[in-house]
Order: sequence, then structure tokens, then C-alpha cells
Amino acid sequence: MPDILTFLTLPQLMTFVSAGLVLNLIPGSDVLTATAFGIKGGPRAGMASGLGTGLGSLFHVLLAALGVAALIAAHPVALDAIRWLGAAYLAWLAFKSFTAKSGTTEAEVGRADRLWPIIARGALTNILNPKPILFILAFLPQFITSDGPPAAQQILALGLLFCTTGTLVTMGYGLLAGLAGRSIGNRMSLLNRLAGLMFGALALRLATSG
Repeated sequence: MPDILTFLTLPQLMTFVSAGLVLNLIPGSDVLTATAFGIKGGPRAGMASGLGTGLGSLFHVLLAALGVAALIAAHPVALDAIRWLGAAYLAWLAFKSFTAKSGTTEAEVGRADRLWPIIARGALTNILNPKPILFILAFLPQFITSDGPPAAQQILALGLLFCTTGTLVTMGYGLLAGLAGRSIGNRMSLLNRLAGLMFGALALRLATSG
């Protein structure tokens, strides 16, 4: 992994980080996913989901570095297939939230052994979203320099930095959503329905984005 400072000047690096933070602060599907998990399961669940979506973003960066993302982007059928799989998965999460038992407490959801599935779900919602594929292919190459390391290495370095800042921002959203959910109290049935509505809205948004 090359040192970013070897192929980016300090102003270029600051521009990249600033642009990435602005883009990450704008609520997208990753933020809304972490928010939904935070509302449903509390701060730890929201942060775990944010970590998962960050891992999903890193997966897309790896695809871009390997050239796989460009191949997928060149085939609309593949993008549509990923989009419909993602919409179906979000719809399933909405169904699970609506039918969840109201007796489950935040303490149970936030247990360490229950956080790994939340991380996995957060990652999967991002992996099954074709938008990051197109975004990474459009954003990262703007900062690649011709006199630096191979393009694939530059994409990995830039992508790792972008995913790190994005993950921290998304985890912050999940934390705040979890704290907001706490203020509602232990009315888990209400929180589950609210999370279900958010997952359902995400599913509809993804399904109709083609």
C-alpha cells in the first residue's frame, strides 16, 4: 500500500479528504441503514452497522482496483441484477423489523455476539447496491497522478482513506440514531416499525433508481 503523500501534494490530499467528508456527511443509503439499525438496536447496533457499511465500501474499492467494477459498470444487466438483489434484501430487513418480537431489549440487541450479524447486514446492504460502484469509478480516478505508483495501488490507497473517513461518519450517525432511539424508551414495537419503514423506503428507492 503506497504512502498517499508520495503521489498527492498536501493541498491535493486536503481536497480529497474534504470532498470525501462532504460526500459522506450527505445522508445516503449507508447512513440511513446505520440510522435504522441504531433506532432499532441502540448506539452499539448503529455503530456496528456503520462499520459494516464501511466494509462494504472497501469491497467496492477492491473491485475497482482489480478492474472488476469497470466490467460490471459496462453491463447494465449486471447492475440491474445487483440493484434488484439489494432491494429484495432491504425489503426482507423491513419485513424482519415489522415482525420482530417487541420483547427484545436494546441490551440484548447490543450484545457482542449479536453485533457481528449487524456488521454483516450493514456490509451486505452496501455490497448489494450498484451506486457505490459507479461513484467510486467516477470519484477516485480524479485524484490519480500519472507519475505515481500503478493506478490500482493509488485506487487502493485513496479508497482506504475514503472508506476510513466514511466509516467514522456513518458510525457517528448510527450512534446518534441509537441515542435518539433511547429517548423513546423501551417501546420496541414502535422502534421496530420505524426501522422497518426506513428499510422499506430504502428498498423502494433502490428498486426505482434504475
